Amino acid sequence: MQENRAVSSPLASRVGMLTASVLIVFALTRVVQSPRLTLIVSLPGFYFAYPLTLGAVITLFAAALTASGMDWLTREHPAFGEKPNIEHLMLPTLTTFAAGTLLSLPQEQTAWWVGLGFSAALLTGVFIAEYIAIHPSAPSYVFARAGLNALSFILFLILAAALRSSGARLFLLTPLLFLTAGLISLRILRLDGADRWDFPWSIGIGLVCAQIGAGLHYWQLNPIQYGLALTAPLYALTMLSTSLAENVPPRRALIAPALAVGLGWMAVIFLR
Repeated sequence: MQENRAVSSPLASRVGMLTASVLIVFALTRVVQSPRLTLIVSLPGFYFAYPLTLGAVITLFAAALTASGMDWLTREHPAFGEKPNIEHLMLPTLTTFAAGTLLSLPQEQTAWWVGLGFSAALLTGVFIAEYIAIHPSAPSYVFARAGLNALSFILFLILAAALRSSGARLFLLTPLLFLTAGLISLRILRLDGADRWDFPWSIGIGLVCAQIGAGLHYWQLNPIQYGLALTAPLYALTMLSTSLAENVPPRRALIAPALAVGLGWMAVIFLR
């Protein structure tokens, strides 16, 4: 009973305050208008120009706000202690970045408000699940872990589709896909109960997703197709890593990931 009261307090106040703060930052993009600046780097034989918009700056600011707010939230947990909390900051920060990328796309007013409501629900769910995941012995930890796993793949799908829709250039798209896929897989593998940071697998998964994303960049795929084509291998490779860590025979461990990739890419074909 005491634990439930401890959890309900941040759910009722701190989570709501943090979510509202992030949403207010996003709302500024619809109110404040600013000229587009172009970042130019000119060297002998090399010319680089990248348009810097207010939406991109606000998205980065909102992500930083989320990281600091989640740090404050986790340190209020009675079971937190003195351990590092970096693992609990990763998904909330990435979720805010994905939501900001989605909301910065040109869209109608109604669609933008729907996206803002969806972002609020996604952020709230991630905040609550990460807070519960601090204490592995909590009764609701299993549900929080399952929720974080599902939200992670949804997050990657949203970000990949939003980047595709924004027309991001390849030099920017590739490192973003690598970082996002790597960090998401790193967090999921950390949740498997082994209390380990599996950097080799996470780096490998990030490289594979980035290479697939680069290869599909010039294909005629809509944003949903592009997102699914990348989320399928991310899910499959993460599942494969978890199975091998549990000493599942390699042949049997490959069956489910192969089915996941096959079904995901079949869905991409039929979505045309």
